[in-house]
Amino acid sequence: QVHLVESGGGLVQAGGSLRLSCAASGLTVSRYGMGWFRQAPGRERESVAAIARSGGSAYYADSVKGRFTISRDNAKNTVYLQMNSLKPEDTAVYYCAAGWQITLVIMTSPGEYDYWGQGTQVTVSS
Repeated sequence: QVHLVESGGGLVQAGGSLRLSCAASGLTVSRYGMGWFRQAPGRERESVAAIARSGGSAYYADSVKGRFTISRDNAKNTVYLQMNSLKPEDTAVYYCAAGWQITLVIMTSPGEYDYWGQGTQVTVSS
């Protein structure tokens, strides 16, 4: 059984930093495309960052480029999202997702992912 457990969310002032973790069990993160999504109230779930399986390149939404970094620790079977220079508009529930893939194409659509975590709330105050 697959489980993705996010942690690291919380309340932070604008300009601050948080690091989200996504601990996986039941799958090996190096064999899956991994992504971080977020959803704010009244808005659709959007892709924030993603990496392909075993890949070195990453995708970032324009709104977070230069501020967020996605990384993977294969030994810990965990994916991270380092978030710096946070803004109030980054406030949302953040979700980790895993998608089985054969290719190395980075997946950015929610429908491409097979497994989801329960989400962690990130609130940025102004």
